[in-house]
Order: sequence, then structure tokens, then C-alpha cells
Amino acid sequence: MESKKKPRIELGEITYHNIKQLKRLNQYIFPISYNDKFYKDVLEVGDLAKLAFFNDVVVGAVCCRVDVLDGVKRLYIMTLGCLAPYRRRGIGTALLKHVLDICKKKRHFQSVFLHVQINNESAIKFYQNFGFEIVESKEQYYKKIQPTDAFVLRKTFHGDDDEMIEKSNGY
Repeated sequence: MESKKKPRIELGEITYHNIKQLKRLNQYIFPISYNDKFYKDVLEVGDLAKLAFFNDVVVGAVCCRVDVLDGVKRLYIMTLGCLAPYRRRGIGTALLKHVLDICKKKRHFQSVFLHVQINNESAIKFYQNFGFEIVESKEQYYKKIQPTDAFVLRKTFHGDDDEMIEKSNGY
């Protein structure tokens, strides 16, 4: 009797050698295309960008950047996605947990936020399951896709010496 092995999800570095895989993934996952500067910047952010492997196959990625507003550091999720056939298998969760772990370990991020197209109900629900809240609606955020409006979703933190405590309001 053959036993089924549990699928293996691993996160890996994005490098000059595999950046084209990220570019190809993003073309399949997202309705917008990213310019060369986006990919050049991704190579500079270290742990803030990761590829997701499902049984050694690249199926998803997350790319973040540090955003500073009025002297307050926030983490911005530029992209987080997974190929459609691999959704609901824990890959997005692994990518988002990686991002949240960075926020907890580094402790200097007051919040993490992202934009989501207003009709992307599954993405909105996914982030809400992790404590993100819709805090703003941006009209005409997207230029070449319909609908053009986006929600800003945010999860806010404040830390003390013992643990990082989640907070539901304020940047």
C-alpha cells in the first residue's frame, strides 16, 4: 500500500537567477503588469520578497517594501499571489505568515498594508481572516483594469517588550 506524502511548501530567495520566474508568475496571477524597476527593486529587498515552492515547483510569491509616512515605518505588500490550481493549499498563508513574522521580529513596523481590487472578494476575505481591515477606498487606483477602485487593507501593531500586540485603529 502506497502512502501519500504530505505536500511540501517552502519559501525561497528571489535572486538574479530566478527573477524571470517571478516575472512569469506575476503575469499569470495578476491582471496588471509590473515594470522593470519593480523587479530591480525586488532584488534589493532581501527577505521582504520570497518565492513559494509546492513540492519543488514555483507556484507563488510575495514582494514587499518598506514605506515611511511621517516618520512611521510600515510594510507594504506590493504583491502576494499563487497560481490558481494551487490556491487553498496553504501557500498564500505561508507567504503572509512570513510577512507577519518579519513584522513581529523586527518590531519597527507599525502596520502592514496593501491594495486589493474592490471586487476581489476572496482576497479581501483571506486578509480579513488574518486581522486586516478595510481602512480606505481609493477611486481610480488601477489604470488599465476594471473596476479601477481599490480597497486599502491594513493590520496595525504596537509592540512592547514581551510580545507584539495587534491594534485595530490608526496608522
